[in-house]
Amino acid sequence: MPEEPPAGEESTRDLVLEPADNARLANLCGQFDEHVRQIESRLGVEIRARGNRFSVKGASAAAEAAGRVLELLYEEAATETIEPSRVHVLLQESGMFEPQTGQGETQAEAVVHTRRGRIRARGPNQRRYIDAVRQGDLCFGIGPAGTGKTWLAVACAVEALEREEVRRIVLVRPAVEAGERLGFLPGDMSQKVDPYLRPMYDALYEMLGFDRVARLIERNVIEVAPLAFMRGRTLNEAFVILDEAQNSTVEQMKMFLTRIGFGSRAVVTGDITQTDLPGHRASGLEHVSRILDGVAGVHFIWFTARDVVRHPLVQRIVEAYARADDAEAGSR
Repeated sequence: MPEEPPAGEESTRDLVLEPADNARLANLCGQFDEHVRQIESRLGVEIRARGNRFSVKGASAAAEAAGRVLELLYEEAATETIEPSRVHVLLQESGMFEPQTGQGETQAEAVVHTRRGRIRARGPNQRRYIDAVRQGDLCFGIGPAGTGKTWLAVACAVEALEREEVRRIVLVRPAVEAGERLGFLPGDMSQKVDPYLRPMYDALYEMLGFDRVARLIERNVIEVAPLAFMRGRTLNEAFVILDEAQNSTVEQMKMFLTRIGFGSRAVVTGDITQTDLPGHRASGLEHVSRILDGVAGVHFIWFTARDVVRHPLVQRIVEAYARADDAEAGSR
């Protein structure tokens, strides 16, 4: 089902993309104008092109957004091949698929600074997520795969470590696939849980480099731990990330949250629609989202299919599953 951008007074925006360059224009439009069709479909506008002159007709806000996306794509087309995935990301960043903010609310850009460069929020929900992680002691990022929950949490952890706001990063994940019993697996603790923490490792390597991550793990500045092994600990001056939290039990979630010590920040991420727990066990993430809602100092950021920044097909798959779940719930 296509998104429905906010309605508004219809208008036409004319733009000229300079300098005129047929190769860039072909790159911008894509094979059989697939990129232009993608913008039209997502924003509900009509785009006509004659050489480097474009005319965009549609709701005023949508026409403006389409014009901005075309200009950004043309700029990038000078140095790189434009892919449908890039068009998708720019459309997400346009903010056209979010509820309109109040009159006084700003849409300031949220940027996380790491040694390897800047990481920019894509869309309003990611901006709210970064702000919540930075400002609060406990933040929950809940939503489907591909919305940037884990990536941004790791980015904020790296930023806090490099600014010396925390002394270490602790990466935690339930090992439900191994029944939380890791003793039979070969290697030391880090090697046992490495496969379960691969997405967070990949993010760390991207932001800090492989060699630096290896040194920080060796010095215990970056620590990895299965959730079941956190009992009895108190984590002070640490940035703690619990990933795949939908696979924690109610008891494990309570245990984890009570590990938070002075000067620490915790981020909990997960998708409550994809739990791997046995059928009779309740998800700790789903449970905690009900009992801590409204508690001072706790932030919940709920991501939706419209926040997915992977292949556009992933967004449509997530939406299809959500519709199926709603239909099943309605038939009960």
